[in-house]
Amino acid sequence: MAQINPHINFNGNAEEAFTFYKSVFGGEFSKVVRFKEISSPEYPIPANEENKLMYISLPIGGSVLMANDILEVMGKVSEEENRSKITISAESKEEAYKIFNGLSAGGQVEMPLDENPDGTYFAMFRDKYGIEWMVKFDPKE
Repeated sequence: MAQINPHINFNGNAEEAFTFYKSVFGGEFSKVVRFKEISSPEYPIPANEENKLMYISLPIGGSVLMANDILEVMGKVSEEENRSKITISAESKEEAYKIFNGLSAGGQVEMPLDENPDGTYFAMFRDKYGIEWMVKFDPKE
């Protein structure tokens, strides 16, 4: 069965915030990916933003708190709204597509569910009620 986890967007201070959250909740980061790690000729990352976090996760109990920084080219996130998303971690590729197709129906797809170069699957969208979702499947988890 799919697992639901919160995901927060930050304006460049995700690492600072997650260091704070780690000091409160304890534990260790399960994954940290900087934008420089995904930079490519097709998707260049400006030098002043390459150390921002594309992804960070901190297990808390049976859930995972996740976040990323927003690159300047993407604009700033409003700290009053649109700052967080609900992430669903699917147990299979089929389940990921079923959830994506169901929840995104009538909504607005930001990034369709597709396979990434590392073999994971990922999608971002807003459902027809305006709620922001991300669906992911990692065959290695």
